[in-house]
Amino acid sequence: MSRVILHVDANCFYASVACLYQPELKGKPVAVCGDPAARHGIVLTANYPAKKCGVHVGQAVWQALQCCPGLMTVAPDYGLYTHFSQMMRKIWLEYSDRVEGFGLDESWIDVSHPDMTLEKGVKLADELRERVRRELGITVSVGVAENKVFAKLGSDLKKPDGTTGIFPDTFKEKIWPLPANQLLYVGRSTTHSLRKLGILTIGDLARADSQVLKRSLGKNGLMLQAFALGLDASPVMPADMDAAVKSVGNSTTTCRDIATVQDARCVFSLLAESVAARMREQGLKGRCLSIYIRETNLARASCQTMLRRPTYLTDDLIRGACTLFEENFKNRLPLRSAGLSCSQLTPATAPCQLSFCGEEREAERREKLDAAVDDLRRRYGHNIIQRGNVVLDKDFSLLSPKEENTIHPVPFFAG
Repeated sequence: MSRVILHVDANCFYASVACLYQPELKGKPVAVCGDPAARHGIVLTANYPAKKCGVHVGQAVWQALQCCPGLMTVAPDYGLYTHFSQMMRKIWLEYSDRVEGFGLDESWIDVSHPDMTLEKGVKLADELRERVRRELGITVSVGVAENKVFAKLGSDLKKPDGTTGIFPDTFKEKIWPLPANQLLYVGRSTTHSLRKLGILTIGDLARADSQVLKRSLGKNGLMLQAFALGLDASPVMPADMDAAVKSVGNSTTTCRDIATVQDARCVFSLLAESVAARMREQGLKGRCLSIYIRETNLARASCQTMLRRPTYLTDDLIRGACTLFEENFKNRLPLRSAGLSCSQLTPATAPCQLSFCGEEREAERREKLDAAVDDLRRRYGHNIIQRGNVVLDKDFSLLSPKEENTIHPVPFFAG
């Protein structure tokens, strides 16, 4: 039995929802943007009239306004977007219990059945588009294929409000002439590496020497070539399946530049507290600690280290992060933003080699201290108790790092 997989992508999702609640915006160029005053002033989503003027995701608000002087900017409302995402998901679940989200606005739906064909899948996709338009007032584009990668690619080919079927006997004519960066997981860096090899299109990638790809891109090169050949066999995960956690991380764009080493220590203390608290909530410990910085010119850099043993103790993460920063990045000040994450996670209950130096009693004491702090913050809010270096800095003491906490699932191509 051949698989029939749909990928549904809501068109200009944030902007489309905003226009529903502000009808005066209909037909005008609209962008949903972060708050420039809080230094989050970038375009999150733009509608099609704005895109025609050159506005695009990730652009600074001032740049977007230069491209489109009549641009209407709207603040994001994530609660509302989550509500619409859940309503779409309820519709998908009427057709299959195998629904895998890919962000708030995208989902794969496996509708495979002995009587289902790709041609019937295309008709079903049209039915889904009509239902979303009628019931929710927004539009979606749908790709239909035998695998997740081609279904995702198909949903990008006909926007807005279109259906694209990609069939095994014709996919080479339709897919291979497209730029390589339209394939899932071919980002900016990978595109640059492929261009060095003379690989510009998906067809070039499919026909490339696999050993050359492996030398240049490692196992990801072979994975991308398999995608280009239509050999993706990854399943659509059941709707009720929780993804395994790969890493826990935080990042923040600060209200002012991180100008001194002391500023950096303060920010990494806040980030480490939030990451450690989330790991304790999840019952996880991590051994690989990574930090990330972005300079005022938007240049990015990151580095990582292996801790002596898995931990979820706040002090361990703070020490590790501050050491990493001072050894690698203290000469790159000032900074615009910073991030911290912990990976190589294991269950907190997993056996661990004990130390012969009597460190276990101290670790137990710090675990109890962290648990007491967690309890206070659950009851009275994050700022009920703060570290001294944070309290002394009025700007950074207002940060609420947990709001930007992220938990990263095992990636799509893991294994």
